[in-house]
Amino acid sequence: MTQRLTGRTALVTGSTTGLGAAIAEALAAEGAFVVVSGRDARRGGDVVARIEKDGGAAAFVTADLSAGAEVIGRFATDTITAAGGRIDVLVNNAALLLTPTPTAEVTQETVDEALAVSVRSLFLLTGLLAPPMAERGRGAVVNLGSINGMRGAAQSALYSMTKAAVHSLTTSWAAEYGPHGVRVNTVAPGPTLTEKVAAMEEHLAPIIARMPSRRAGTPAEVAAAVVFLASDEASQIHGATLAIDGGFTAV
Repeated sequence: MTQRLTGRTALVTGSTTGLGAAIAEALAAEGAFVVVSGRDARRGGDVVARIEKDGGAAAFVTADLSAGAEVIGRFATDTITAAGGRIDVLVNNAALLLTPTPTAEVTQETVDEALAVSVRSLFLLTGLLAPPMAERGRGAVVNLGSINGMRGAAQSALYSMTKAAVHSLTTSWAAEYGPHGVRVNTVAPGPTLTEKVAAMEEHLAPIIARMPSRRAGTPAEVAAAVVFLASDEASQIHGATLAIDGGFTAV
């Protein structure tokens, strides 16, 4: 069977663990050369090793996406070099996962870090990597949003704000880059059983109880949606938000 992403290169931000790692491994399983990125070189190396063990190809590039434009610019250049000269698929997965906290108790430092990691870095990195895709007339950007960016959630105002920004950027970039062959879409997971999310199980229980599926999702289910949106099977999908939430936002 032909792999859907053979011959293409992909960058997945925040992919040393959790959902990002699952996405990186799924893209590699479909034939893409994947640049794994994050702060922890040991964990990044583990993801690369798993990909290579399964017959895929990958490289790790260190990234601190809380930094400013100069650092992110160097990171973009390094990823292009690691990928052999181009990035065909950009998955903006990196984000600051926040514990539910009343708005009045959120510190300015937390606000600044959340905006830097979850919004500013995505904005700057896409501005560096999407234009070369547009020049080639082909590419895909998949942003990781959240159901929190689609509806209100008590004590999650900051996280919801950053994800709503991601959803807004998706539609704006679809209008900007779509006419040049670059598709931009969002995957919006609901509760998904990563290690970090599992630690918030008590907070998530009321949400899961309202989901038609009556269960949390898995990283593999979200990764499958990312692969689909990155592939030619989604060639007529631009500016969409695909909720992977067991039906929570639909009912």
